[in-house]
Amino acid sequence: MTKATQQSNIVLVTGPSGAGRSTAINVFEDIGFETIDNMPLSLLPRLLSGHPNGRKIALGVDIRARDFSVGTVLDFYEEIENTEGFSSAILFLDCDTNKLVQRYSETRRRHPLTPDETPEIGIEKEKKILTKLRVLADALIDTSNLSPHDLKAELKKWYGDADETRLAITIHSFSYKRGVPRGIDMTYDCRFLKNPHWEQALRSLNGKDIAVADFVKSDKRFDEFFKRLNGMCDFLLPAYIDEGKAHFSLGLGCTGGQHRSVCLAEALGKTLADSGWQVSIRHRELERQ
Repeated sequence: MTKATQQSNIVLVTGPSGAGRSTAINVFEDIGFETIDNMPLSLLPRLLSGHPNGRKIALGVDIRARDFSVGTVLDFYEEIENTEGFSSAILFLDCDTNKLVQRYSETRRRHPLTPDETPEIGIEKEKKILTKLRVLADALIDTSNLSPHDLKAELKKWYGDADETRLAITIHSFSYKRGVPRGIDMTYDCRFLKNPHWEQALRSLNGKDIAVADFVKSDKRFDEFFKRLNGMCDFLLPAYIDEGKAHFSLGLGCTGGQHRSVCLAEALGKTLADSGWQVSIRHRELERQ
């Protein structure tokens, strides 16, 4: 690994406007970096006060930052190198002028340097200003022929930790009476399973209780359903990572959201966690109580 991808705990992300800096900052956040975009340059030295907290930082810096100058960026870059416990790298995202013009045309945005003139003029001015940063950059990625998805894949290849699963999974249990929670990627209906609500001794309990879990799992259809549900996760989750997805939400619903869906959410969450996935579990109706 080079300095630009492995050893540096502060990455300065820069390049001409429209080259993909915002996309890059989002990717860095997805892979565990602390991200700060267009912080006033005069405040940057404060990041070096105290000791490193062990978390890498990605700083988005471009001409829109207050008091921006190439000299100030390079001075901060040198200051990082001279501060114990810190190291830095400049990632420069470049792009062909014609492609940048096309992107401005598609988004109908004005160039920050020349809001009253054509984007071409602003692009050329900005490229001249950034010439020295481009030359001194530790890593350069030309995004001219990269889609946002391609750029995400490239950055994850360079800066991601290959040994760590980067997909965060949230499993939600819920009641269909209150509707499906917002933002759910995939939903399974658990109402075909035996309902503990009709057992007087279990009605006041929930799916976290052993007695309820044992009752739900005693349904002859439970084992086959759970096997297929877990198999579907084994099949789909790696595919979502390949597509650049950073978070996946799975919903399990039942009538009241207290017994069957809770039991299944707990069981699936444990199975996925035991397989090495990063899992959190939310029980909407229990949380309401």
